[in-house]
Amino acid sequence: MSTPPKRRPTLDEVARTAGVSRAAASRALNRSGHVSRATREAVERAVRELDYVPNPTARALATQRAEAVVLAVSHHDPELFADPFHTQVLVGVSAVLERTDLVLMLVLADSDHGRARLERILRARRADGLMLLSLHGDDPLHHLADKTDLPVVCGGRPLGAEPHWYVDADNRGGARLATEHLIGLGRRRVATITGLLDTDVGVQRLRGHQEALAVAGLDTSLVAEADFNESGGYEAARRLLDQHPDLDAIFAASDNMAAGALRALRDAGRGVPDDVSVVGFDDAPVAGLMTPRLTTVRQPIRQLGSEMARMLLALINGEDPSPLILPTRLVVRESTAPARQSLG
Repeated sequence: MSTPPKRRPTLDEVARTAGVSRAAASRALNRSGHVSRATREAVERAVRELDYVPNPTARALATQRAEAVVLAVSHHDPELFADPFHTQVLVGVSAVLERTDLVLMLVLADSDHGRARLERILRARRADGLMLLSLHGDDPLHHLADKTDLPVVCGGRPLGAEPHWYVDADNRGGARLATEHLIGLGRRRVATITGLLDTDVGVQRLRGHQEALAVAGLDTSLVAEADFNESGGYEAARRLLDQHPDLDAIFAASDNMAAGALRALRDAGRGVPDDVSVVGFDDAPVAGLMTPRLTTVRQPIRQLGSEMARMLLALINGEDPSPLILPTRLVVRESTAPARQSLG
């Protein structure tokens, strides 16, 4: 009686034995580079223990290059590229990829249809890597990326998560600089218009602002949330003025929201910077065109895009780069001035 052939162990069994995800096990076996040394060593031990032999056809498919990468944005409206932030990120990504043979695919993936389209691209291996931008809360896009064995780079960090590879700006430190500047001018009723608080950038900028106020012993409760755009900034500033008519400064967590705050202050008859000083965040081109010109925190937006692309290229080429946080700095213009009681 012949002995039945021994069943070959599967990749899922290798992953379970190594204590890693199937995607991480696949990356380690294919020597794609974008796994940690500990993960690779755990997978190699599991392979030896199980006597696992990779399927050569599957391995060939896994290592085949598509000569394309994806920038997936957690947004559903093509009009978002009217926002200088997203435009500048795209310019930075494109500038790096222009020096390669890689094609850039842009996917808006904040809907079931958009995410399904992205999943089809990833499953068919029509891309060699993925960049994620503008993630919100417990974003399904981040969970979708976890399932792929392709390298993934985040622009900014998902809220409450720490991806392996990301490029971000020092949002917390920049917000702290902005608020310290207002406090140094003698402002004592300093409000903030936050970005969306289901985003890490919104949370970090609020945190930096409140840290500066707490150190100075000032009230941290003058807070209104908005959605990073001009109309949201206008409505948030109106609410703040109704609730705290004695406010003497506003830190807006984006230049677009600062523009809305300036309009609300004008409508309320409050002078800027004499009655209320205003600081934004981004240093978008519009900041220098506002009346008065906007004091703001400059973040290197185009560099954010270019560093995302460089990090992804490094991963595709088998390197293991470290996460990167880009510095921010304060740019002082005419929208801030000392409080009246501290003058002359």
